[in-house]
Amino acid sequence: MTITTLEKQDLVTKAFKNAMTYTDYRLLAENHAESFTSTGHTQTEALSNYTVLNYRRMKRWDKTLRFTEEEQKLIVELDRPLNWLVITESWCGDAPSAVAVMQKIAELQPAINFKLVLRDENPQLMDAFLTKGSKSIPKLIIQDPKNDSVLIDWGSRSQAAQKLVDDFKEENDVVTATFIETLQQWYNQDKGKSVLNDLIEILRVLNLETRK
Repeated sequence: MTITTLEKQDLVTKAFKNAMTYTDYRLLAENHAESFTSTGHTQTEALSNYTVLNYRRMKRWDKTLRFTEEEQKLIVELDRPLNWLVITESWCGDAPSAVAVMQKIAELQPAINFKLVLRDENPQLMDAFLTKGSKSIPKLIIQDPKNDSVLIDWGSRSQAAQKLVDDFKEENDVVTATFIETLQQWYNQDKGKSVLNDLIEILRVLNLETRK
């Protein structure tokens, strides 16, 4: 079933009204980590383990993530009002670093209203923003708050991280546990720069559109 542009817009608008702040999301992740559960409809020991790991990653990213003065200046200058809505779950290994970068950008740029929703609680929204037919998360949806139009979406990984995954799949068919660990090490070494570069470019393009 094809979802129209207006239907997508309505789904995003409704989800945004009920979405969490980053503070609320982090508290939710903490509660699940402490109770050894996870967000989402499926509950397994593996997903609970990932939630515990991800909460530790969230705390580390929030504490250590740094932008250069040049990056901060650029973000401050890109001041078009925007709603940023992220679809995620506590167990998603790609989410902690990406979401931390988004939160940091929103802290620096008050024109960005940043909120989060859970994938399994918003199935229609997720189905409207699939990545190559997959319910991949985190998924960032950017909306114009003036008319509620959906401008662009991003995710579930930076272009650089996705290339690593695609290259590995091409040679190995499936993503292995060893590769997932390698990808997490890459995220740590990258220090959020790939996500930041993707999102700054999106902001730059959207700001240019307002000046046409």
